[in-house]
Parts: sequence; C-alpha cells; structure tokens
Amino acid sequence: MNVAEMKKAACEAIDNYADKLIALQESIFNEPELGYKEFKTAAKIKAALDELGYEYTDGHAVTGIITPVKGRDHKINLAIMGELDAVIVAGHPKADPVTGAAHSCGHSAQATSVIGVAAALKAPGIMENLDGDITLMHVPSEEFVELEYRQSLKEQGVIKLFGGKQEFIRLGLMDNIDMMIMQHTSVTENEGAEEWSKGNAGGAVGKGFVGKLIQYIGKESHAAAPHQGINALKAAQIGLAAIDANRETFQDKDTIRVHPIITKGGDLVNVVPADVRIETYVRGSNTQAIFDASEKVDRALQAGAYALGAKCIITQLPGYMCPFESEELKDVVYDNLVYVLGKDNCHRNGPGGSTDASDVSNIMPVVHMRIGGACGVGHGADYQIKRPDIAVIAAAKIMACTAIDLLANGAEKALNVKANFKAPMTKEEYLTQWCGLEKGKDF
Repeated sequence: MNVAEMKKAACEAIDNYADKLIALQESIFNEPELGYKEFKTAAKIKAALDELGYEYTDGHAVTGIITPVKGRDHKINLAIMGELDAVIVAGHPKADPVTGAAHSCGHSAQATSVIGVAAALKAPGIMENLDGDITLMHVPSEEFVELEYRQSLKEQGVIKLFGGKQEFIRLGLMDNIDMMIMQHTSVTENEGAEEWSKGNAGGAVGKGFVGKLIQYIGKESHAAAPHQGINALKAAQIGLAAIDANRETFQDKDTIRVHPIITKGGDLVNVVPADVRIETYVRGSNTQAIFDASEKVDRALQAGAYALGAKCIITQLPGYMCPFESEELKDVVYDNLVYVLGKDNCHRNGPGGSTDASDVSNIMPVVHMRIGGACGVGHGADYQIKRPDIAVIAAAKIMACTAIDLLANGAEKALNVKANFKAPMTKEEYLTQWCGLEKGKDF
C-alpha cells in the first residue's frame, strides 16, 4: 500500500468505529475525574483497547496506559498522546457531585481520539507498511490543580512531579520515544467563530509557569481579643495586595499572569486565623521573565508575614515550561489538517497555552495541535463537545494520517524531523535544572 491508500484505509477504519468512539467520549465526559485519580476513565480506555485486541501496560504514574504498536521496521518511535483528567467546575451540569470535577477542557474527546488512532492502526496494510513504531499513551494529570493533594502524594513517595508527562519523563517512559504528537480540543462552535479555527497545528507562542504553595502561620486567639493573636489571614491579604502593587512592573511582552486562590482562610469564625493556605501560578511566555516575576511574588508574600509578625512558608513547584516547537514536524501535521478538514478550515499557527506537553517539547520534537468541536467557555460551566465528528473523529484521522506520513517510505520524514531538531535540553538537564530533582536520588 502507498501513503494515499494507507490514509484512506485509516480514515475508513475510524469512520467504521465512529459510533463506539462517540459513545466512549460521552461516557468519559459524564464521569470526570481529577488528576492522579482517573481510575474509572483508565478502565474505560483499557476496555476499548481490549476490544480492539491490543496489549498494553497500565498503572504508569498512577493511572497512565501505554500501548506499543510495532511497524515492519523500528527506525523511529512516535508517541501519540491523550490526557485523562478533568478540572474543577462545580457548576457544570455534568460535574461530579462530590469532587466538582468536570470535563471542561476537552480531555474526554482527546483521550477518545487516541482510541480512534488505535482503531485506524488495526486496518490491514498500515502497520505492515510503516518503518517505525507507534506508542499510544494515555497520560494522567495534565491540569496543574489540587496542589496540596499532589504535595501529599509526593510526600508519600507516590509521585515526585505534579504533571503526568513530567512523571512519564522522570520514570523513563519517554526514553525510547523519538517524537510526540497530540491534539487538544478547542472551542470553535460558538456563534461567530472563524471557520479556519476548526484546526491549527499548534500555538506559535505558548506559556510556561511555576507553581507555589503558600502557608501563612499566625497565632490563634479569641476573635473578640485579636490583640492576643497574630492574624494569618490579614498577613495573606497584605501579601496579595503587595503582589497587585507589582503588576505594573510586568512587561506586556512577557504576558505575566499571577492568579492566586485562598484554599484555607482559617478554621472558625470566632478564632483569629492562624493557618491560611494559598495556591498560585506565576505564568508567562518568557522563562526568565517568569523567574523574575516569581521572585517579586515571593518578596510580596513574605512582606505580608513581616508586617503582621506571622510566618510565611513558600513551597516552590516546577510547573510547565514554555514550548519549543518543531517547525518541520508542524509542517507534516498541517498537511494532514488540510487533508482531513480542508484548507479553508485550518491554520498553521494558533493560540498557545500552558501544558506539560511543552516540557516534552524541550527534549524532543513535539506538536500540540488544536482541533475544534467544543462550544461554550474553556474551563467554564457551559463547555460541551458539540461536534464529536470534529473533536473525536476528525482529530483521530489527522493524527493517524500524520503518523502514516512520518513513518512511511523508510520513515524518511520522521528521520528528517529528528535529525534537524536541536533540543534545548537533555532529559537530565530538564529534570535537574527545571524540575529541581537530584540525580541518583529522584530519578
């Protein structure tokens, strides 16, 4: 089979499996789970893989699933990723009534589209004519949330890094991978949305961030006698106001964003608060600017504690890096966006975001494409997968066809991508310099 015949066969296989893919997406959407807790979701993915006849390994970074698919030769190993977790949007109609988790970021469609690729690769004549391997990866915990919970997992030795792809890198699960592609569902179905935005080959400018866990420690006293205590909540308020005073020093070109939340404001209304907790990101499009802003934020937070005589403990968390795109890999992806969706519905570049896929992009070629099909507001209560034919079916076709282009004809295109990509970091540099891990102890 030539490339055109393989692509046609892959797309037909996905179409034949479309009803099951749409049902799977709906099932995952209706039972959302937060990061490192995606046990029901993982079970649904494994059931789909079982039905398709795949062998896989599971339990990676708690809930991750890896499905290796062998070609006729093994010149390149291409990973195709999907994410398992949800976010907290308690007002969403499909939110979990206990946890508030909701699939308001499209991961239900994203994870399902990788199963669509799995269906495509079962079509006769495809893997037998590809000169590389494909590794399907369902990865936990892309959303950098519930930081105190993840810190507890770290203290128990369950994880060392908060992002699922970060953990995959640390655990060596990416060591035999040469490049990675994935897609993220985008909001394109609102009234007035531009047609070309049905698909783009990734954000030209994405954002990185560092995370922080902050604890203010004061002294309890009766609220009627506040002079006997130290009010940690007041200290936190001053710290947050000091952050606000710094905002005018953030330069527009760096797109710095600091967005803290108070997760604990005290214990009882008639007791002066002595234990106040805050989570925040320092986000931006320039790594050095992120570090500079992070230092300002730390000074502001400590100033609040000093003003009240409280104590401020800041736990620094390695968040997600700014992306480093492979333009050559992006060219191959864009060609297949056009192949599936049509040129009028696509764009080579699009808006970027914060994701641990960017961490992977700093050690190997990566494209984090965006495919439409959702409506509402991302991370909002009205988010829905309105067009599963785009978000799941078309997305699966685009990734499968990209894999065929990369690995056909002696894996020529993939080998060129690999040869021409100059990674900013090695795995070891990433884990030590960005993640702050210690070789021999943490990995």
